[in-house]
Amino acid sequence: MSVNTFDPSKTTTLKTAEKQLSSGDFANGEKPSGNRIGFVSLGCPKNLVDSERILTQLRTEGYDVVNTYQGADLVIVNTCGFIDSAVQESLDTIGEALAQNGKVLVTGCLGAKEDEIREVHPSVLGITGPHAYEMVLEQVHQLLPKPEHNPLESLIPDHGVKLTPRHYAYLKISEGCNNRCTFCIIPALRGDLVSRPIGEVLDEAKRLVNAGVKELLVISQDTSAYGVDTKFRTGFWDGMPVKTRMTELCQELAKLGAWVRLHYVYPYPHVDEVIPLMAEGKVLPYLDIPFQHASPRILKAMKRPGKAERTLEQIKKWREICPDLVIRSTFIVGFPGETEEDFQLLLDWLEEAQIDRIGAFKYSPVEGAKANELAELTPEDVMEDRYQRFMEVAARISSERLQARVGSEMRVIIDEVNDEGAIARGYTDAPEVDGKIVLGGEFDVKPGQMVWASIEFANDYDLFGTIVRDDNGEIEELG
Repeated sequence: MSVNTFDPSKTTTLKTAEKQLSSGDFANGEKPSGNRIGFVSLGCPKNLVDSERILTQLRTEGYDVVNTYQGADLVIVNTCGFIDSAVQESLDTIGEALAQNGKVLVTGCLGAKEDEIREVHPSVLGITGPHAYEMVLEQVHQLLPKPEHNPLESLIPDHGVKLTPRHYAYLKISEGCNNRCTFCIIPALRGDLVSRPIGEVLDEAKRLVNAGVKELLVISQDTSAYGVDTKFRTGFWDGMPVKTRMTELCQELAKLGAWVRLHYVYPYPHVDEVIPLMAEGKVLPYLDIPFQHASPRILKAMKRPGKAERTLEQIKKWREICPDLVIRSTFIVGFPGETEEDFQLLLDWLEEAQIDRIGAFKYSPVEGAKANELAELTPEDVMEDRYQRFMEVAARISSERLQARVGSEMRVIIDEVNDEGAIARGYTDAPEVDGKIVLGGEFDVKPGQMVWASIEFANDYDLFGTIVRDDNGEIEELG
């Protein structure tokens, strides 16, 4: 899997700036009323979806969600525990919540290591692991009894509480993972693969689109494996049989009229079936594939599926079918036992694969990861040197591929409008993790609006341009 760390200010209902939290003001100037909850969500989009589910149920039951520690009767911290830096961020956030409020429940991936949390923060009121929605609600009920409320006065939209902007949403299709990558402890934290019923997934997707969502970001630990645990059981949606499988899921999502973007896709052979859907414009021609490395020896030590040479053949075939295809990936440098020869194989592979969006992590010896026992850890100075060399190659490849887009027109979605103009994305970029298209001086658009943009300039990671207008200066309105 690939892991991405998001700006906490974009994945939490709490305003994390010091001046907000240290002011002592209650939300809306009011004191806690006995049913106010603050919620901090850390980590990847999969964790964000868990947070949305918990918040939706809390709001349904009549609890208020507030944006200051002092204004809350209870604070819930949904943690990440995949790599050491994420663990430390989670522990620091728990400590901050305890210092500012004192009444804290902890859930999420790090919650699977209760002893580790209690060693640092023994006063935490309760701890649960990942996707333990019901247990979190039970703990809340014990500490803050369900409020009496009139549901007609506190309506929850059909799509539930969302922590993303209105125009895009994450659609989680499964929990857990059947892979046993030696650097990863996700199966120990979240368990084996459990696919959601396809009818349930498609119902949620339809509600989101009906609520104004224009981009569905499909996520899981292993999107390609969707339905493996159910032997691709046939489910039903809108009265029609639909197989629980990635291909059929994409076919049905394509009918909803929103952008469909696939994340965490392992390069299994059946991924080939989705590429024609991309070429036909039914699914965004974008694949997020966590390749992790290219040295056959290191891939074997990682217990990663697929082989680097076969993957190059796949990429070539995909681009022949869908020339517009954009691929993003993440890689690990400094894996235990990685030699200079292994690292050079990775750089050579990058040059040949021409991955559009490339990220890297230095190996983190996460407690419990089998990789820690395979060989001596790579010295930090060696890892840092390789990381810098890797990113130099990645930046050059990104720059060259973006330069090829200068002079073209792209359909884009507006993410925000600030003092300098509009910030947008094309099909080429996922929110938070990829680049952006800067439309300087363009103010007469709004978030979620889709327009055509003329690309005029590129740097290493971002594109710059202007909005395409008709002869009267009007913007063409796109669905």
